[in-house]
Amino acid sequence: PLDYTWAKKLGLVRKPANFISSISDDRGEELKYGGMRISDVFSQNLGIGGVLSLLWFRKRLPQACCKFIEMILMVTADHGPAVSGAHNTIVTARAGKDLISALTSGLLTIGPRFGGALDDAARMFKEAHDSGMSPKSFVDSCRKNNKLIMGIGHRIKSLANPDQRVVIIKNFAKKHFGSTPVLDFACGVEQITTTKRANLILNVDGCIAVCFVDMLRWCRAFSPEDVDDLLSFGCLNGLFVLGRSTGFIAHYIDQLRLKQPLYRHPWDDITYIDNLAGQDDGRDMVTLKPKGGDGDTGGEAGVGGPCSRGVCRVVQDTCTFA
Repeated sequence: PLDYTWAKKLGLVRKPANFISSISDDRGEELKYGGMRISDVFSQNLGIGGVLSLLWFRKRLPQACCKFIEMILMVTADHGPAVSGAHNTIVTARAGKDLISALTSGLLTIGPRFGGALDDAARMFKEAHDSGMSPKSFVDSCRKNNKLIMGIGHRIKSLANPDQRVVIIKNFAKKHFGSTPVLDFACGVEQITTTKRANLILNVDGCIAVCFVDMLRWCRAFSPEDVDDLLSFGCLNGLFVLGRSTGFIAHYIDQLRLKQPLYRHPWDDITYIDNLAGQDDGRDMVTLKPKGGDGDTGGEAGVGGPCSRGVCRVVQDTCTFA
């Protein structure tokens, strides 16, 4: 048999590869991103949007697309300390953990309820628009099937108090993209949903999602199949993860800068439960009275407290029993 090393040197055989990579190449004299030399990346001032387009999409996208990508990273960078991801990061930082631990603690909260709905919103609005449905038919269909419309609704923002992040993204897409049919469709949906409640607006996740679809189609760098693949790969959620990591790291640094101690949640902000609904211990619960309070637990009218939905609260030191 041939000597493998000799045959490989002559090019008669090749070693099978364990990995295949198409986005970067560190062989030779200079690092390449998507086939582009790193020196050219800087000399042509591609910016982070251009680098991301080379690495994520293996294409050099138009300047407007690169700028839009950078805008997504900017508007998703942070949304205050109260959201679940930042909260987790802060608690972990105050427990004395390292940066990576605190960052991943925050990132693990990203999902369908927090920041991870962009891909679903993009697919939902794109499929509805492409099917020829009207915004009203789409809303009626979702209501009939008891299906949430991803990208619609906000806990705080409303028509009277619009989210400026949404305004910025909309305006950029309208100005720089040749057409925005999916965004226009989503705005039509918003006109219908806000007649029910003023806070059922197109939120920042939904706006980014539909504008991203319009961007992919407008730049003509991707086939319809490519667009579907990119959405299924999680690219939009990836942009949120990348952007919000900036804020999570900032919260970690902020807690260390402020020398904050170990966090312990206050007990008076917790409803302690002994028995769940349907579990009878022979006692009838009447009221929940905080120590030193007047019995008002701050719940909705007629329900007697914030945790009364499906929960029988039996708290030895704060409840009055008949």
